[in-house]
Amino acid sequence: MLRSMLARPALAWTLLTLLLLLAWDASGLDLVLAGLAGTPTGFPWRENAFLVHVMHEGARSLSWLLLAALFAAIRWPVGVLRRLRMRERAQLAFTVLAAVLVVTLVKQASATSCPWDLKAFGGMAHYVSHWAWGLRDGGPGGCFPAGHASAGFAFVAGWFVLRRVSPSAARAWLACALGAGLLLGLAQQQRGAHYMSHTLWTAWLCWTTAFAVDALLGLVYVRRDAPPGGALKLNKS
Repeated sequence: MLRSMLARPALAWTLLTLLLLLAWDASGLDLVLAGLAGTPTGFPWRENAFLVHVMHEGARSLSWLLLAALFAAIRWPVGVLRRLRMRERAQLAFTVLAAVLVVTLVKQASATSCPWDLKAFGGMAHYVSHWAWGLRDGGPGGCFPAGHASAGFAFVAGWFVLRRVSPSAARAWLACALGAGLLLGLAQQQRGAHYMSHTLWTAWLCWTTAFAVDALLGLVYVRRDAPPGGALKLNKS
């Protein structure tokens, strides 16, 4: 019952953010923001040492270390994770990994190139919406959505398991995951590696993956944990 009640606001946020994302795509602001960071000869911050080595390479390595720690915590939990059952800790670790894989698979199927590949910024490609599946833009493609931002956004899965044992911890976890993903996405946008929509869609895909896994497991647990003959007794009453 509690899981069902908690799923309603999560579904509402999923649908609302989807509508907002579609509105953003229709606004044409991706190119406007890219133009603030880029010039006709490229993106001045593309090879910036801090953005490349710390915000890109370092953050990616840290994200994998945190994911490894979550898998270790299935057996040896620490902090607030001790308040979760083992199956919930497993859900958290595997859902983070699943979100990263979902974003990666979408990227591999995308023909959209990065801003730094556009002719407007010294490249060879012309702008094509990421919704134009299969339509090549003259560049290498594989840029949509923002894979690097998933290093932060994938951890939103923690909100779904923690909200049932500690709402305050769940909110703090969610804020950290969203903040980290947005920060990593903005760093890549400054380098010309992504549009804002790429970052926003990554956040939505990670959230939706976590929501779908939590909902599916909720159905499994309800059926598995139901007492034998419980449904029959309920019908007779």
